[in-house]
Amino acid sequence: MKILMLAPQPFFSPRGTPFSEFHRIKSLCRQGHQVDLITYPIGQNIDIEGLTIYRCLNPFGFKKVRTGPSITKLILDFFLFMTATRHFLFKRYDLIHTHEEAALFAVILRKFKRIPHLYDMHSSLVQQMDNFQTTKSSAILCFFHWFERKVLKDAASVIVICKTLHTHAAELCGAEKLTIIENFADDTSGVTGNALPVPMPSRLSKKDKIILYTGTLETYQGIPLLLEALSHLPNEVQLWLVGGQAEQIDTLKEISQKLKVTERIHFFGQLAPEQLPPLIKNADVLVSPRSCGTNIPLKVYSYLKSGKPLVATDILSHTQTLTADIAILVKPKAQDMAQGILLAISPKGQKTAAAAAQFCQNNYSVERYDELVKKALHQTGALT
Repeated sequence: MKILMLAPQPFFSPRGTPFSEFHRIKSLCRQGHQVDLITYPIGQNIDIEGLTIYRCLNPFGFKKVRTGPSITKLILDFFLFMTATRHFLFKRYDLIHTHEEAALFAVILRKFKRIPHLYDMHSSLVQQMDNFQTTKSSAILCFFHWFERKVLKDAASVIVICKTLHTHAAELCGAEKLTIIENFADDTSGVTGNALPVPMPSRLSKKDKIILYTGTLETYQGIPLLLEALSHLPNEVQLWLVGGQAEQIDTLKEISQKLKVTERIHFFGQLAPEQLPPLIKNADVLVSPRSCGTNIPLKVYSYLKSGKPLVATDILSHTQTLTADIAILVKPKAQDMAQGILLAISPKGQKTAAAAAQFCQNNYSVERYDELVKKALHQTGALT
């Protein structure tokens, strides 16, 4: 098929939704489809056979787009819609495949051509407004409630990334058009660039233990809780933090100074995907201290496959996939997180790490991922 895909994100960039879009594209192209991707004018080009990237205009010269709702995204979405309209009206496509808020564009465009719509629902946009504390306006929230109902009913097929999102969407449109595809794919081959190896910070002694977190540094990720947990741990425990914007890192440095743990933390900033494996290999424990939300973090899947013990907060965001057999689950409190890390360093941690690796081998494979993507395509009626 010839697929028009709309991705209102800086593609490619090493964060949640662009990673998910990357794996969707790889699966579609592996299956022989051609994808025209309309995306933001910011991001890294990638080389995948069957993929052509078209970027919308950037008249205001934006250099970055932060995670979550923003005025920058609103402006770029307008220009993305303009580019998508031109392609949609003057080229022939068998399917329109949208991500996040671009689903509304499909609702509008399909009034001109009734081709099937596949909606990739990575999150509830209503919940996003809450997680990022974007607004308390009842009018805006009502709009997003209407938006979700409208696009879910319009789409012929909907991909959701976790069980809680499936439950939420099923209440609005029924379960028959839904396919759960967890973000367990982690092959990043095809990402261009020649990132240099990351110098490893020196351990203070051979007894040192390294705790590693990778991802965004948004408030809901629970990093302040992790810093406080570090203050309850022995001095030989160090923390490596990967990701975040400069201003977020500065804020966390101020918190670490108050907690007197600054010397035990190394901030790497944002890294390319190919730079992460050596850090994971050198870590003793991986952590996901998320404090709220319902969508499971994408990084959890690569953590589970790593062979390293995982400590995660015992909240719905994690427990819809994680169990006490494959991860160490703790209450979202600093002392509980500290106790969980100590447990992960013990033989208990190695036992859960081995169980997690086996779980991934049994449940998460490229073949299984492609099978689920093909199922979602069949539900659109476009694939015969």
